[in-house]
Amino acid sequence: MANPKILSLILFSLFAIASAKVFFEERFEDGWENSWVVSDWKKDENTAGVWNYTSGKWNGDPNDKGIQTSEDYRFYAISAEFPKFSNKDQTLVFQFSVKHEQKLDCGGGYMKLLSGEVDQKKFGGDTPYSIMFGPDICGYSTKKVHAILNYNETNHLIKKEVPCETDQLSHVYTFIIRPDATYSILIDNVEKQTGSLYADWDLLPPKTIKDPEAKKPEDWDDKEYIPDPEDKKPEGYDDIPKELPDPEAKKPEDWDDEEDGEWTAPTIPNPEYKGPWKPKKIKNPNYQGKWKAPIIDNPDFKDDPELYVYPDLRYVGIELWQVKSGTLFDNVLVCDDPEYAKQMAEETWGKQKDAEKAAFEEAEKKSDEEESKEDPADSDAEEEDEAGDAEGEDSDSETKADTAEDEDEVHDEL
Repeated sequence: MANPKILSLILFSLFAIASAKVFFEERFEDGWENSWVVSDWKKDENTAGVWNYTSGKWNGDPNDKGIQTSEDYRFYAISAEFPKFSNKDQTLVFQFSVKHEQKLDCGGGYMKLLSGEVDQKKFGGDTPYSIMFGPDICGYSTKKVHAILNYNETNHLIKKEVPCETDQLSHVYTFIIRPDATYSILIDNVEKQTGSLYADWDLLPPKTIKDPEAKKPEDWDDKEYIPDPEDKKPEGYDDIPKELPDPEAKKPEDWDDEEDGEWTAPTIPNPEYKGPWKPKKIKNPNYQGKWKAPIIDNPDFKDDPELYVYPDLRYVGIELWQVKSGTLFDNVLVCDDPEYAKQMAEETWGKQKDAEKAAFEEAEKKSDEEESKEDPADSDAEEEDEAGDAEGEDSDSETKADTAEDEDEVHDEL
């Protein structure tokens, strides 16, 4: 018999998921193109890239397709519209999966949520957006998750570093913003960062500041250590010379005092010399610590209880520049329920990740085998070694030694 508590939790979870508000969900099934508009951005410059509808070179299910960048050195822009909504008084969840099949060197895998009226045929890099979220990779220094929020027509990047995935497999990125102005960033259903919109973005001026009018009192003693007033300079300290004549130096035999002048021995550092005398340091009994200006309420701070609100969200879009193409997007979701998003991730990425990884490893294995066939250097070296061995058996000792040396050289090169 099932445990009543477990059963009730399952029923509650199912009820919560069933009541989730899904504002946009795209799994790129048949007919997906009816919902998306490819922008003409950069088309006149012949630098607009083409999207491919594909499951990629390796996948967990060949029937599960997404859209993938297909041309190098191209701009990409595509968007979809959904019924306008506000996230006021409700949680906002923005989620999608992305795969960089090309082993991305420098480029983004982020998506955007846009508000108001947008000409989708002109959607591009200059189009204002409300939220930009997703992985960004460039060289060794940039491997992070972008989370940019637009507030009062200014874009603000998250201040915390959130590392992104850098392999060639699919990963799910989830951004959750709650009505209490807290947030969470998840990768593959695992929370990677959480906090407050107040603390982790500079959306508002700080609530408190150092008092700009405060000044350190003149009698404030911030010296932690002071010279010991009881310490006295030893008698004769100043008479100790810095250098001494080298006792091992001898006057050269060919030295002529009349021509060369009076010979003097070169000097060496005096081991007894300790430098200018200074009294030793002791703890300052009057030390008051480092002075700090008192903290006061910031007169420029004005709280915004709707800091988290985007009142007219209406579009989801992808806008990228890619030097190296091959980024594939899938399973885009905008909803109000983190549990629904989690379940969707498990139904898609979760069910396919192991098979996708196996397919990728198989593709890598085949690629390595093909490279070996194209580069027969290793097999040629082996043939030379075998020939050397056979020849050595019929040669005298001198020839055998020469052959051994040749084999060592070949081994070192390999």
